[in-house]
Amino acid sequence: MANTEEADLEMLVERLKEDNSELYNESLNTLRSIIKSSTTSMTSVPKPLKFLSKHFDTLKEVYEKLPDGPVKRNCGDVVSVIGMTVSETRECLKYKLLGDNSEIGEWGHEYIRHLAGEISQEWWDNKDLTDEGKEDLLRLAREIIPYNLEHNAEAEACDLAMELEHLDILEATVQNDHHQRVCAYLSSCVAYVPDPENVRLLKTSLRIYRKFEQWPQALRIALQLNDTNDVSTIVSSCPDPIMRKQLAFMIGRQQIHVEFPDSVSNQAELNDIVTNTLLNVNFLALGRELDILEPKTPDEVYKTHLDGGRQPFGSQVDSARQNLAASFVSGFVNAGFGRDKLLTEDGNKWLYKNKEHGMLSATASLGLILLWDVDGGLGQIDKYLYSAEDYIKAGALLACGIVNCGVRNECDPALALLSDYVSNPSQTMRIGAILGLGLAYVGTNRDDIISILQPVLMEPGTLEVKGLAALASGLVTVGTCNAEVTSSILQCLMDRSTTELAENHARFIALGLGLCCLGKQEGADAVSQALQVLSEPYRSMAITLLDVCAYTGTGNVLKIQRLFHICSEHHDVNNDVRKEEEKKKPSKEKEKGKDKKGEEEKLKNGEMGEKKLDFSLQQSVATLGIALIAVGEEIGTEMAFRGFGHLLRYCEPPIRRAVPLALALLSVSNPRLTVLDTLSKFSHDLDVEVALNSIFAMGIVGAGTNNARVAAMLRQLSQFHAKDSNSLFMVRISQGLVHLGKGTLGLVPFHSDRQLLSPVAMAGLLSTIFSFLDVRGLVLGKGHYMLYCLATAMNPRMLATFDENLKPLPVAVRVGQGVDVVGVAGRPKTITGFQTYTTPVLLGHGERAELATDDYITLSPILEGFVILRKNPEAGV
Repeated sequence: MANTEEADLEMLVERLKEDNSELYNESLNTLRSIIKSSTTSMTSVPKPLKFLSKHFDTLKEVYEKLPDGPVKRNCGDVVSVIGMTVSETRECLKYKLLGDNSEIGEWGHEYIRHLAGEISQEWWDNKDLTDEGKEDLLRLAREIIPYNLEHNAEAEACDLAMELEHLDILEATVQNDHHQRVCAYLSSCVAYVPDPENVRLLKTSLRIYRKFEQWPQALRIALQLNDTNDVSTIVSSCPDPIMRKQLAFMIGRQQIHVEFPDSVSNQAELNDIVTNTLLNVNFLALGRELDILEPKTPDEVYKTHLDGGRQPFGSQVDSARQNLAASFVSGFVNAGFGRDKLLTEDGNKWLYKNKEHGMLSATASLGLILLWDVDGGLGQIDKYLYSAEDYIKAGALLACGIVNCGVRNECDPALALLSDYVSNPSQTMRIGAILGLGLAYVGTNRDDIISILQPVLMEPGTLEVKGLAALASGLVTVGTCNAEVTSSILQCLMDRSTTELAENHARFIALGLGLCCLGKQEGADAVSQALQVLSEPYRSMAITLLDVCAYTGTGNVLKIQRLFHICSEHHDVNNDVRKEEEKKKPSKEKEKGKDKKGEEEKLKNGEMGEKKLDFSLQQSVATLGIALIAVGEEIGTEMAFRGFGHLLRYCEPPIRRAVPLALALLSVSNPRLTVLDTLSKFSHDLDVEVALNSIFAMGIVGAGTNNARVAAMLRQLSQFHAKDSNSLFMVRISQGLVHLGKGTLGLVPFHSDRQLLSPVAMAGLLSTIFSFLDVRGLVLGKGHYMLYCLATAMNPRMLATFDENLKPLPVAVRVGQGVDVVGVAGRPKTITGFQTYTTPVLLGHGERAELATDDYITLSPILEGFVILRKNPEAGV
């Protein structure tokens, strides 16, 4: 059979070699029909193409001798198809362009795939390509892309449009039945393409979704772009008032400030949803459903009864440090529930068991307990504003800010209460008021708040107050690149001397600048250039921190590579210099005096300048930066985890101290075994700061999960560190975090199936973790109030369903591990290993929910947070 077919094909080729031109067209048509009717398999080339491959050069010669006309173009088509299996020099494309303009799909899918590859190569490799040549390639692309879309090859259609940088072709040809798969593929590619290509992909997806009136999906893309104008336009364009409520819930979860135009019908109701005023009520309803409204004491969290009769240090004597830890734990565990057994019952008695700044943090924990309850909470805090102790007053001011965190009230109680204290003569009161304002109005970008904070940066005051003012400004304007804030912070930095910039609170000024440019990518380049005027080593740290913030969650591999390079450099650190100097110190007092004077003179003359430069903070920031950039994308996260293993083994102490914190950022509220094992090992490290940071990182990794493994590890650590008050304090904080909101709250900055990064949540997480780079000087010193920045990231990890009137509607849902189905053929299952529950229900890391009933349809494609259900009109059919 094969021999007969081969003989027929050879006869047809022989005819083409002859001089009788009348036989050419008939022979070519016969060749076409034989090639088209041939079958293939996954492992073999079609037989006609296999037999004709040896005649490829002959057929090219035949093409050359033919006169211009339909027969020559017909021959070009045949040569093009054979070239697919023979040539490696893009002759398939060359002869297709010379061939006729017949239907491109008649040669089959494999031919089209090959042709698309050659079009892409020609587009980028041929430097001499004319405008006419480009137009020819685009003409072919306009035929290939619709063909691929019609034949369920959406991924290939998208790839070709992206390669040619002509997404408009895709946008024009996409149809209703496959637009979801196209947009899902484009969105999934965003993490793997550089800026600004990633923005182009998102904007194309946005236009396609809007074209087919897919409002929730369009809103997700607009939120990913962090464009409030697009967000507002989508809500006003949506004709369905119930759908608008669902969109408002999505905006509220992202915690961005959006003004709706007056033309929107149910504006007041939408504002209530967007400002999260219903969050507290719905959260307490979840607590009631799960029967966990009863407040928990710190001892119930520590599980001291399981310590086997061994009394931990400080159990007989009231230790101020352990009382402070108990205040934090009580705040974390009862966060959002409105009651605890330390402060809400007899607060004054408990507060005076703490000392100075401890009183501040203990009072502020009341803000966590009353989180989101603006109306009921402020009344309970108000009495502490009249205390005789400045520390308690400052804590009450901070608590007012925490209560308002993530919730906005039209009366602006936080602004009314806190604004007067920003310029208070007491530094302690200023600390509480400034940080409180930052937390209360995080992400709002409000001019009136900025105008209150800006003068603090310019007026005389301690560096701690200035650092917090910059940080609060960064929190309020997070991810906006607000020109007024960036210029004020830059001016504040330029006015500081090198000695001032070396203080540990000065780092928060740079952090405020970084938060303002969070996620802006190339938009932060101008600010980065302005930082060049600062002196080293602060300049390097500030530029690195700004760069890290600007590319947070992008997965940009070039930036990660650069940060690893910074970590690999070896600098002479101050500690080493000091040790050397201490060895050389003479014993006599006179000689000591002479030695000091000599050093001062040398410093003035710049002789010791190079030796004293300490780049350790820049390296610590770079270590955190690797995690911040990689966190948005799975492969990057895995590679960063491997890289951190090398940094822990071979790098300088400052880098080793930052690695546990970076691991925590990679795995927030996601207690992965690999990460926990690493942190558990380093919680016993000889370097005390590595151990302290590892213990805290365990708390962040297990935050709000009630994970039994993490809880057991921390309980063992509490016994191991029973005589070390600092380490025990850190263990207690982590225990509180693991049981955050009695297991109902999480700190994950990602939501909406991990597609959206909340800048507000990431800003709070980063602020707290950044303060742990100097764990002894800040968190274990007087700066433990920085832990309250975590309030911005706290959010219920639940799914609650409502009817169209926003009344709770319990329905059956399947909850299981999410499966990535982008680009997968057919309609695959989106979850695996599911169990059926009735809403409201808690969702763990990586879990996804879907309705288990056909009686309702969801208004949101992703079941997460608050979802409105509508009766299915076809349910009874």
